Amino acid sequence: MSGAVAPGPHVTEWAVRLRVTEDGDLTRAHAALDTGTGLIETDAEARRSPLDPSDPAIGDELAAGRALMDLGHRLLRAGSVAAEAADTARSRDGQ
Repeated sequence: MSGAVAPGPHVTEWAVRLRVTEDGDLTRAHAALDTGTGLIETDAEARRSPLDPSDPAIGDELAAGRALMDLGHRLLRAGSVAAEAADTARSRDGQ
């Protein structure tokens, strides 16, 4: 045994800001994630069909859900780009 102490878990807490606005039959959502090293933002919208009930909560849920899905895709893309860059750097350095 080397006596080395195993490091504790890495813990990071991120907060997502989500702003939803409704104007008539159009609901817009803006989502922003501050990772501490960068800001990822996106916008999405939902439009009420004339056949749908006039319930603002439905537009809020659809617009917010779309914004959060896009935010997730952007976060995955950023992680993939970072992983590929790290792999390229390791290959270049011969590791």
